[in-house]
Amino acid sequence: MLRWRVVLGTVSAIALLAAGMYLFGRGLWVPMMQRFTGKRTIDQALAECAAGGGSRIAARFAAVGMPLPGSQLALLAFKQERRLELWAEHQGRRALVASYAVLAASGGPGPKLREGDRQVPEGIYGIASLNPNSAYHLALRVDYPNADDRRRGADDGRPDLGGDIMIHGKAVSIGCLAMGDEAIEELFTAVARCGCDQVEVVLAPCDLRHAPRPAPGPDQPAWTGERWRQVAEALAPWR
Repeated sequence: MLRWRVVLGTVSAIALLAAGMYLFGRGLWVPMMQRFTGKRTIDQALAECAAGGGSRIAARFAAVGMPLPGSQLALLAFKQERRLELWAEHQGRRALVASYAVLAASGGPGPKLREGDRQVPEGIYGIASLNPNSAYHLALRVDYPNADDRRRGADDGRPDLGGDIMIHGKAVSIGCLAMGDEAIEELFTAVARCGCDQVEVVLAPCDLRHAPRPAPGPDQPAWTGERWRQVAEALAPWR
């Protein structure tokens, strides 16, 4: 009996280790695999998800009468609600294309301040680039830190602001927004077809269109309230 308990304990430990490595160690083993399998281009990634996420997002745009490509996009992410909305604008008309659940995001209310704080940033950003070879299926790189973040960091004496903030697939995250593979295929396709320069990203502590701005906590910088005011103004047109 003791022998079987040892065997079962060993098997369970190995299974837990393997599961943890699969989920949280993807940044290590996926790039190693890509050295053998080769990396894919953005066009190849779009072709691979054309029948799935590509087809679904095209149908969503058609349903609200928005062109794809040809629209300006807004990605609105709300930490408290764990939701991300995709909006499109064309010729002065705006429409909500899709709303997705955020499957994983670390941290709480308040802006990202430094490397390692595990915070999702808050503010108004763009998409710096697309990553078709993400360890988390596909990824959109948010352009954090932006000019305002760098200015605030310099004023506060915070030189190491962190970076590599992504909106990506799968369901695990440290400082990023994990959307799951189906949702990220749709978002990746929409951004790729419309162009990164046509995308605004608004990251908010909560949906400030319908909720009052929260009071900054004692551990948050003095400018947090002003950042939330700017975020609320950026969200206001998308309703």
